[in-house]
Amino acid sequence: MTMIADRTASETMRHAMVASQLRTNAVSDQRVVAAMAQVPREAFVPADVAAIAYRDTALALGDGRWMNPPMATGRLLTEAYLEPTDRVLLIGAAGGYTAAILARIVAGVVAVEEDAALVAVARTALADKAKVTIVDGPLDTGHAEGGPYDVLMIDGAVETMPAALIAQVKDGGRIVSGLVDKGLTRLASGRKTGGGFGLAPFADAECVILPGFSRPSGFRF
Repeated sequence: MTMIADRTASETMRHAMVASQLRTNAVSDQRVVAAMAQVPREAFVPADVAAIAYRDTALALGDGRWMNPPMATGRLLTEAYLEPTDRVLLIGAAGGYTAAILARIVAGVVAVEEDAALVAVARTALADKAKVTIVDGPLDTGHAEGGPYDVLMIDGAVETMPAALIAQVKDGGRIVSGLVDKGLTRLASGRKTGGGFGLAPFADAECVILPGFSRPSGFRF
């Protein structure tokens, strides 16, 4: 009875998340909305925070890492204009939640995470997801062996965009990420063209800051 009650409560919170956090905040890709309505977010976080997995704020995962609010992840997924044939490089995979959403929409996902505890959570939660390859390694180096990718998604905010990640995106490929700008975080999207890339902010929003992407002293974005 308790397991049924817990499952019912989680489903209720998940549908409330969709109604109050996604549909009201321009998460307009119905494939993204449907996937986020079905994937149990609590399965991709450490057990001690599973009960608060659907809060509309960043979720502490331990060791200084945080999980993006649902709205931020939903907006980034929407602005990626995902295609069923896409191969996606996901940076900051954390416990694998966003990779599970992507796996319902695209052809393949390479999910990079450097925190060992979160990699373990992701591998358990995604054990049956053949479309997802989990890479245990530095976030700022990506996974060139699996490229080039149609989409680069950074599920968090960065101060700088490493050239190593951009190099792994196909010409014409889409890029979505959070950006840190003067202490504020914004969501941004763009494309790689002719060997370069451009990102344009589309929303001011809470977005977790990922480690390893600090702006060098004297650098101007």
